[in-house]
Amino acid sequence: METLKIGEITLTWLNGGVTHMDGGAMFGVVPKPLWSRKYPVNEKNQIELRTDPIYLNVNGKHVLIESGIGNGKLTDKQKRNFGVTEESSINTSLARLGLKPIDIDIICMTHLHFDHACGLTTPSNNGYQSVFPNAIIYTSEVEWNEMRNPNIRSRNTYWEENWKCIEEQMVTFKNELIIEDTIKMVHTGGHSAGHSLIVIESAGERVVHMGDLMPTHAHQNVLWVLAYDDYPMDSIRNKQKWVTETMQAQDWFIFYHDAHYRAIKWDEEGSIIASVMRERIE
Repeated sequence: METLKIGEITLTWLNGGVTHMDGGAMFGVVPKPLWSRKYPVNEKNQIELRTDPIYLNVNGKHVLIESGIGNGKLTDKQKRNFGVTEESSINTSLARLGLKPIDIDIICMTHLHFDHACGLTTPSNNGYQSVFPNAIIYTSEVEWNEMRNPNIRSRNTYWEENWKCIEEQMVTFKNELIIEDTIKMVHTGGHSAGHSLIVIESAGERVVHMGDLMPTHAHQNVLWVLAYDDYPMDSIRNKQKWVTETMQAQDWFIFYHDAHYRAIKWDEEGSIIASVMRERIE
């Protein structure tokens, strides 16, 4: 498992499974000859997108960022449509850290689309049950409201089985939320109305998790936004602010979806000055 040390905190990437989504949809109006030079594409025009949660220990609290694609929830049709070739093995990843799902205290969710939230629940004899029953799960108030009341477009990605049994664990916020004096969640909108990004600071060092505003390193360009984005101009405005500021400060970006990089530090010109590559196990 890859790690990145930020100040006094170590980030560890877990195995949350993988999807393969349409490259054109993931890069919106950007022509394929441009984006395919920056991110590999297969013969089906799909790009590999990990769904790997990030673990950290903050003030003795066990924290996850995102939850993975889950295990045993998707039908064969869904696996085919979403290109899922590997389901989550979070339990195994946590065990390597000496932990179990019941040990997780906090989960920070940038948003609640299926590829981020499926890992929160698992099938049981009575329907579904929480995977992390002792955790407080944070997301924005807007996101939580839409999760439970999706519109004609969003109902394909906000699923009842991903929220019904964890209602009592959810805690929401409006604009910003500080968790354990270390993690800041900021409501951005863009990808979804309730999408948030996450900033982690420790001992003068900082990482920014842009969520699906910048799902891979190839989305560094502020104009390269997803066709899946419900409010693309909000995505662009937030990327203009956060990508520019983070690059100027030479802070780290971390990724949940990127199949090639776990973390990158760019300079102001957009050149990579440090990185954590994903270790591929064939």
